Amino acid sequence: MDTSSIAAASVGAQSSQARMDVATQVVKQAAQQEQDVAKMVDEAAQNAERLANVKAGVGRALDISV
Repeated sequence: MDTSSIAAASVGAQSSQARMDVATQVVKQAAQQEQDVAKMVDEAAQNAERLANVKAGVGRALDISV
């Protein structure tokens, strides 16, 4: 192999590694987003359970004037 072929192969390998690094970051971010959404849905369900025990009409006539 001549020097230019070795250099081209090296540059190609570095480019492939950079693409793999970006792909890995994207996959990790997607997984984190899925976890965050699952956590948010779970917390919303817990909040709804707490509000289910409130008597009817609570909060309707809230006076917020100063």
